[in-house]
Amino acid sequence: SFIQEKGSHSILVFVLYRLVYKWFLLIYKISYATGIVGYMAVMFTLFGLNLLFRIKPEDAMDFGISLLFYGLYYGVLERDFAEMCADYMASTIGFYSASGMPTKHLSDSVCAVCGQQIFVDVNEEGIIENTYRLSCNHVFHEFCIRGWCIVGKKQTCPYCKEKVDLKRMFSNPYPFSSWERPHVMYGQLLDWLRYLVAWQPVIIGLVQGINYILGLE
Repeated sequence: SFIQEKGSHSILVFVLYRLVYKWFLLIYKISYATGIVGYMAVMFTLFGLNLLFRIKPEDAMDFGISLLFYGLYYGVLERDFAEMCADYMASTIGFYSASGMPTKHLSDSVCAVCGQQIFVDVNEEGIIENTYRLSCNHVFHEFCIRGWCIVGKKQTCPYCKEKVDLKRMFSNPYPFSSWERPHVMYGQLLDWLRYLVAWQPVIIGLVQGINYILGLE
């Protein structure tokens, strides 16, 4: 809640913006690792490997399912909070607007996500971080565009809202490397689970209605 409150503060600075994204990225990675460990524990139990450690099958299965549940639950929760904070922070800076046109004009040397100056050219290798150019020719800090797309689950340019081609971004050496592809796939799984939970009452109601009409009750 402290980080969410900081992300909603009207006076945003560069360090604070990075802090918010780093916190959500940390929670995201922890939930990802927890889900992987839980999934492996369930699979090891199904293959009987728990007997090698003298662990009862029911205990091992409960442990794996619990870790898998908490990993997915907090992963979905973190993604929703990160999306809200990303929208509010970017719109407060002025180069992004969820609806309508941005309130500020974007310079070629300014990052639209954090609003700070870009000192490293796209073709240069940065000491701290690199600079990335989208297909719409807008440039961003490496960490900013990574947090915008992966943590904030955005697939459009923060300024012009042109769709971001994630496959094209993955084909480049930075800002996305091949080891980050599972993180995007895990994020898509969390979105799918989120929509499944949201639509679950409707699905159950439709199934019960069909069963009632067909007389299958």
